[in-house]
Amino acid sequence: MIARNLYLQKIIDYMWDGQIKVITGIRRCGKSTLLFELFANYLVELGTNSENIIKIELDKRKDTKYRNPITLIEYVENLVQNHNEKFYLFIDEIQFCYSVPDEQNLGYEITVYDMLNELKDYKNLDIYVTGSNSKMLSKDIATEFRGRSSQINIYPFSFSEFNQAMGGDKRDNFDKYMIYGGMPYLLNLKTDEQRKNYLISLFEEVYIKDIIERHKIERKDILEDILNTLSSLISSLTNPTNITNSIKSIKKEKLSSNTVSDYIEHCLDAFLISEAKRYDVKGKHYFEYPNKYYFVDIGLRNARLNFRQFDPGHIMENIVYNELISRGYSVDIGVVVDRRNNANCQKEIDFVVNLGDKKMYIQSAWQMNTDKKINAELDSLKLTKDFFAKIIIQNDIPTTFTDEDGIIHCNLIEFLLNETLLPM
Repeated sequence: MIARNLYLQKIIDYMWDGQIKVITGIRRCGKSTLLFELFANYLVELGTNSENIIKIELDKRKDTKYRNPITLIEYVENLVQNHNEKFYLFIDEIQFCYSVPDEQNLGYEITVYDMLNELKDYKNLDIYVTGSNSKMLSKDIATEFRGRSSQINIYPFSFSEFNQAMGGDKRDNFDKYMIYGGMPYLLNLKTDEQRKNYLISLFEEVYIKDIIERHKIERKDILEDILNTLSSLISSLTNPTNITNSIKSIKKEKLSSNTVSDYIEHCLDAFLISEAKRYDVKGKHYFEYPNKYYFVDIGLRNARLNFRQFDPGHIMENIVYNELISRGYSVDIGVVVDRRNNANCQKEIDFVVNLGDKKMYIQSAWQMNTDKKINAELDSLKLTKDFFAKIIIQNDIPTTFTDEDGIIHCNLIEFLLNETLLPM
């Protein structure tokens, strides 16, 4: 059992905040395990009586009766009312609950969200829910509570978690992680063929089917073409118009960029991909396009391309982006304008990273083995001409050091394994 301390601590920080805690994230990333095993074990170790942890798994036959929200609330109320001791309510796969007619208000329905908002008023009850499928994503579940919930978004295993599970040599583990990523079930598989088949099947049988069913998509082929294009373009700037033109040139048929934009939005809603917007560091504004898209798990991206396209620099950038996001940072793509010698040239900083009022600039570099590459990576950072931390995460240095310009050169694996390595 991987500890997942980062997410466990987030749940702990939200305990007894008066809100309903909604655990969100891509399907099969470990939401249920985090809540029903790791957090439950934490509560027991804290001294909570296990009988005071009410666990309802709506996808299991034993709990199907609680899909009726009236039955659910009556069951919970019978356990917690007229008691001084504290109770915890865990509900898994909440989307299985159905609505029932409101007998006191004809024409209206009672939903599980109505019932949980009533239960929230019990001062001795702390409520946690998970859930997502093609009909209701975990994002929708958080929305249904209309500001009365605290959202905890979790991701597949980070490299640190993956390395902990695998044991052995961390470089060998990172080589595997670059190919297969961190979907939790991979740890149960023994061969590369099993891992590849699992990820390909997961992409096709879960994520694509969910998006098609949820949004009633008729052109599966277009959705797959978009995902193939995004998979090939991780860490590269693009926009819906460029993707549309690329697909049109292959299919030789009309295709609206609005359709492509909608399909990309569906993938974002499903937590399958993330979008990073470009930010003008000096002008302090965002550009509408182009942006970058990253996959929430690099193994899923590789599976989409049938493991045929291994580009370590782009894969590394995707992994670094996911790591920063999972640590709670806000991450943009930086743009600085070089006006030296009458030039007017936009240069890129891979990541502008924010946490509250703190900021740092990060470049991701697989190799800096030529003077041209070194100058390009350093120049963008120097052009900011401010005092925020400047960092280059590199694969090809043995350890972390700071150069004479105050720029931190951070070893990639050290960065991924040490959350305190960054200066904020």
